[in-house]
This record gives sequence, structure tokens and C-alpha cells, in this order.
Amino acid sequence: MVEQGRESYPLAGRVAVVTGVSRRGGIGYAIACRLAAYGASVFLHHFAPHDREQEWGADDLDAVRQGVRSHLHADARLADMHADLAAKGAAQAVLDGAVREFGHVDVLVCNHALTGHDGPLGELTEDELDRHWAVDARSCILLLQAFANQHGDRPGGAAVFLTSGQALGPLPGEVAYGAAKAALHGITMTLADQLADHGIRLNTVNPGPVDTGYLTDRMWRTVEPMFPFGRYGEPDDPARLIAWLVTDEARWITGQILNTEGGFGRWRPRGA
Repeated sequence: MVEQGRESYPLAGRVAVVTGVSRRGGIGYAIACRLAAYGASVFLHHFAPHDREQEWGADDLDAVRQGVRSHLHADARLADMHADLAAKGAAQAVLDGAVREFGHVDVLVCNHALTGHDGPLGELTEDELDRHWAVDARSCILLLQAFANQHGDRPGGAAVFLTSGQALGPLPGEVAYGAAKAALHGITMTLADQLADHGIRLNTVNPGPVDTGYLTDRMWRTVEPMFPFGRYGEPDDPARLIAWLVTDEARWITGQILNTEGGFGRWRPRGA
């Protein structure tokens, strides 16, 4: 008989690394809070200089840490590390830092991404393409490699990439970003097949349009007819799916691209 009960803290005793956790309004923060609430010890990666370049600016990292810490359960702990994942060796350094702090890592969520430094075809530069590849794709693959190497053959390993729905519709003006995210989408099955031999599951999640601080009233009025539930995505929407995917309840799911978009209809005519 299969036990039907659910654990209150399904990640108790496990260690999770979440990258790109530098803003309380971001998806990474929502993911980290969810994993902490599920019982995990959490290792945060952040790179505040990137946020300072954006119109929303950088957040207070002490407040970010405290927010995640407030969700920790029992003897679970929090640690963090600053790193530019475009730099050579940075991905390995992040995983090494987590292992030094906690002894091992059970869960990896590659949430980070580069915003800006992009353009449409006809305006791209080599540097823009290379930078997005380095941050959005190369670092994720190297983080996963470092995760797998330290994990060995222990059971229960789980990793999640984040993509951007570039396979479902266009990303105007974001060719470099879309190309790098498409690489993660395209390599998911190949990586998942290899990782399965070591008891690790890999899935990739497209969080859909999520308001992380950039949505204006004017933007919302333009896209509102495309959202059947009458609202834009919130950071905790993809966080709930990702947190579930790294628990044992999702142990039969690997190599998948999952879209959590609230029914977002890219081609719905305005007012329809």
C-alpha cells in the first residue's frame, strides 16, 4: 500500500543552493523562502552590481537574508556568497562555498540571469552575445557540473534551470538573452539523461511573465487581455512549482520543460 500522507517539511535535512537571490521582489528570493519553509538549509548566491545597473536598483542584502532566514525550520541554516557568474571559475566557487558551509548540496536552482545588454538582430555585438551566453547558459551548465561532481551517487538530488518561454513566442529585442535561454531548454534532456545514472533529476521551468518590479500600469493595460485570470504572474507562482519539483513528491519527473504562465495567451487579440 502506498502511503498517502504528506510531510510538513519535505526538504528537512537537505541543502539547497539558489542563485540570483539579491532582491526581495525577485523570483530567486521567493524560491529561497519556499525551500526554507519546506525545511531546507539554503545557500544564497547574489550579485548586487547587476541590480544597481537596473532601474529598480539594488536591495538591502541584510533584509534579503533576514527574509529568507525567517522561513527556516528547526536547525536549518542560511549562508550566502557574492559572485559574478560571468567570471571564469565562479560557478565552481559557488558550489565549493556551499559544500564548505554545509558539507554537501542536495538541491540546485539556477535562477540567475542577465538583464539588458541586448538588442534585436542588426544591433547585436559579439560582447553582448558572449556575455549572455556566459551568464545565462554557461554558468548554469558549470554549476550543474559542479553540483553533480560533489553529489556522487547519493539519492534525492534535484536541479532546476529557469528558461524564458522563448519556444512559445518571440522575445522582441532580446536575441542574446533568448538564445542563451534556448540553450538551457535544448540541453535539458541530454543533461537529465546523464544525471539519472547518479540519482539526480533535472527539470527546466519557464516562469512566464512575472512582475519583479518592472511592470507599470501602462504595460499592464496593454497585456491584461492576455491573462485569463486577470492578473500578472507573481514571484511565488513559479516558486511553488520549483519547490515541489525538488521534493520527493516529484521523484518521477525529470528531463521536462514546464511552463507556469497562468494561461498567458501571447496571440490573444486585445479585448477578446
